[in-house]
Amino acid sequence: MELLVVTLASLLAGFIDSIVGGGGLVLVPALFATFPHAAPATLFGTNKGASVWGTSMATLQYARRVQMPWHALAPAAAACFVASMGGAWLVTVVSPHYLRKALPLVLLLVLAYTLAKKELGRSHAPRFAGRQEALVASGIAVAIGFYDGFFGPGTGSFFVFLLVRLLGYDFLHASAGAKLLNTASNLAAIVLFAYKGHVWWHFVVAMALANVLGSFAGTHLALKHGAGFVRGVFIVVVSSLIAKTSWDAFLR
Repeated sequence: MELLVVTLASLLAGFIDSIVGGGGLVLVPALFATFPHAAPATLFGTNKGASVWGTSMATLQYARRVQMPWHALAPAAAACFVASMGGAWLVTVVSPHYLRKALPLVLLLVLAYTLAKKELGRSHAPRFAGRQEALVASGIAVAIGFYDGFFGPGTGSFFVFLLVRLLGYDFLHASAGAKLLNTASNLAAIVLFAYKGHVWWHFVVAMALANVLGSFAGTHLALKHGAGFVRGVFIVVVSSLIAKTSWDAFLR
């Protein structure tokens, strides 16, 4: 029964995550509810072990249909891996507790800005090219990759928002780039969690398969309906993240 619950949660998480990020909003609470006495690090490691397959599949699907700026995203992914590893190491030394109260406020600003700028992310008009684009993309990757390793909630949505706002991508291209960067940050976290023995591989196999199926379905919808659809899902997911993180920070 436990395996069925977390596998279904992983399916839904893969679906949401492939469109605009935020799959952890579904899978992490499901793991904590199903295994209330397990070590948090083990549940986080198991979550990453499943979700990395979904983000990898989404990256491949997007790459077949969307023109990916590999000259910018490849070095950014490498920078993201290193930064995520650094964040994961830091969380073993310093508690991220203080971020809990700040996170819903930051997400609220992201949502307000997106709603106010109604044309934001509807058209694909990159602001930079060549080395400059790679540098800005790598800066985003370092900042959010470190955050993912250190804390995590909303990582995919932050990637999407910053790729839209700073690089001028539309929501579809930003989601494609975010999947690659999120895959890199997930891989870094898995390396650390696996080294520490914090991954339940016997659960990961079924959860990973479900995550890939959900990712396949979500990516198909995103590619079919385009940037406007992804923008709508982004608004819904960020609103849900605000509610969830506010509950965790102030009411729980």
